[in-house]
Amino acid sequence: MLDEIDLRILRLLTEDARRPYSEIGERVDLSPPAVSDRVSKLQDHGIIRRFTLDLDRSQLREGTPVLVTLSVVPGATDGIRDALSGFDGVEHVFATAGGRVVVNAHAPRPDVQSWLFERVDPETVREIEVDLLTGTDWTARIGGEAAFSLSCVLCDNEVGPDGVSRRIDGDLKQFCCPSCEQLYVEQYEELASDAD
Repeated sequence: MLDEIDLRILRLLTEDARRPYSEIGERVDLSPPAVSDRVSKLQDHGIIRRFTLDLDRSQLREGTPVLVTLSVVPGATDGIRDALSGFDGVEHVFATAGGRVVVNAHAPRPDVQSWLFERVDPETVREIEVDLLTGTDWTARIGGEAAFSLSCVLCDNEVGPDGVSRRIDGDLKQFCCPSCEQLYVEQYEELASDAD
């Protein structure tokens, strides 16, 4: 299970993802190999998805910085968010509970709407609002009250102290109990045999 030391490691990595494991180890009272093992575990659990670079785009002259709010038709939010994630120039994509998608981007051309419609079906968008940004600041932080909350891949209950981890086809899966693990494995094996 994940613990307070893992949270401390995450806080240190959010401050500087290139921080040496030896320095992290000194701060959390672990050896560098132990820190490496914990970071690998956090990656396996999907808590750390990737290490990235934080650019100061104001010094790159790369497109026009914009904040775009898309009001979308019901049911289209996830598809639009997925379509815009990874699109050239898009830095952040947020989906709201109210059915909007908010995009922070550096638009490569002045006609932001036609640029977005290269990836998004215009029929799924009710309204577009484009605001020119004069500055941005993005800070990833882990709050002092943060705690881990892994969910069971079968029933979506929280994985507690009785939880079970199992690697299936190379992916680490979390289960709230051995019963969920067994049922998941049975279903997985049945689907796999039907696919053959």
